[in-house]
Amino acid sequence: MPYQIFSIIAPVLLLALAGWAYARWRSIDLAALNRLNIELLSPLLVFTAMTQRPVHWGAYGPLLLAVLVVTIGSGLLAWLVARLLRLNVPAFVVPQMFTNTGNMGLPLWLFAFGAQEFAAAVVIFVTLSLLHFTVGIRLFNRGAPLASMLNTPMVWALLAGIAVQQLAIPMPIWVFKPMEMLGSMAIPLMLFSLGVRMAQFRVTRWGAGLLAGLLCPVSGLLLAWLCVQLWEFSHAQAGILLLYGALPPAVINYLFAEQYRQDPELVAAIVVAGTLLSLLFVPLALALGLR
Repeated sequence: MPYQIFSIIAPVLLLALAGWAYARWRSIDLAALNRLNIELLSPLLVFTAMTQRPVHWGAYGPLLLAVLVVTIGSGLLAWLVARLLRLNVPAFVVPQMFTNTGNMGLPLWLFAFGAQEFAAAVVIFVTLSLLHFTVGIRLFNRGAPLASMLNTPMVWALLAGIAVQQLAIPMPIWVFKPMEMLGSMAIPLMLFSLGVRMAQFRVTRWGAGLLAGLLCPVSGLLLAWLCVQLWEFSHAQAGILLLYGALPPAVINYLFAEQYRQDPELVAAIVVAGTLLSLLFVPLALALGLR
């Protein structure tokens, strides 16, 4: 079991470490590559994952409901703590609701549970991405228009994947293969970018950051474990849910906080502390999910 957990986490850590080391050695601006990943590579990853094998959304209803319980429950607990400590509520709450399902979640789910269960991971990633780019942004900025936020490549990739599935549209191999190759670049680039971001952050709010970084996986894992006890999930889905509960805050929360001027220094501390603490909580979640 320890070696199995190490073999799952090691590729994720090594790719992120490569990004961190490169950014420490040489200044790098990943803005264009991150835009490419968000607008092209990640949507292609979602599209090809959905069209490669049937994704029965109804079969993932209970799993998605449990994911929402973990997300909303973690947000409510964070809201209470933020109000009690008089911290910036959006800056403290949103990173704990929307965790790193892209840079860390997708590769960990893939390495831990295999390609046969990757459809469940994609369903979670797409659902939370849609919520993050709508509800999450709206929490940072209450004046943000929802209509424009829904007009994103990820939404179109999701709709296209559903259409191809439901209508049984054949995908010629010479069309599908280049799309699959481009989509497969998304996960390594996500992890490399995560390492670069870790090297670029300047953290000044360690106290609040460590509190939030600890609260995020503790509340997430506890809520996920309760859902596993109350509902009947397959072994793989239970493991996917437990791993979701242990994921750290997403890096993109820092970009949103900076864009909408919601205490980016606090969010940077939360992201860095949460990512470091994930080295303890992700192995714990894998140990619980793989046993």
